[in-house]
Amino acid sequence: MFDRAFNSNDIGKLLLRLSVGGLLLFHGIHKLQHGYAFVSRMLEKSSLPGYLSHGIIVGEILAPLMIVFGFNTRAAALIEAFVMVMAVYLVHMGDLYSITEHGAYALELQALYLFGSLSIFFLGAGRYSLGGSNGRWN
Repeated sequence: MFDRAFNSNDIGKLLLRLSVGGLLLFHGIHKLQHGYAFVSRMLEKSSLPGYLSHGIIVGEILAPLMIVFGFNTRAAALIEAFVMVMAVYLVHMGDLYSITEHGAYALELQALYLFGSLSIFFLGAGRYSLGGSNGRWN
């Protein structure tokens, strides 16, 4: 009985989706409330088109919501992973090999979001999702 109650891949997938998608959603909400024009300037500084900054809406609002609810989860997880790669490229390259004063990796939050998103992509949504455990993108 113990093994059956605590050996659920689907509950593990749900917890991973809720934590990775739910926590990144706070970053997107903050950008909606306070603006994200700074992203456009960073993109232009890196010789990329500034209009790509509107991808923040997709990458930090829509994709996390899709992950949390388990709808087209794998596609949303890839989008979220791409957003994290771009965040590291645009903002955090100087910290790529840095350790904080407390001994932690300077980009541990970004790494957790990136590898959490990739884990969701490879694991899928699981049974406790809008898309169910079947389907190519769930």
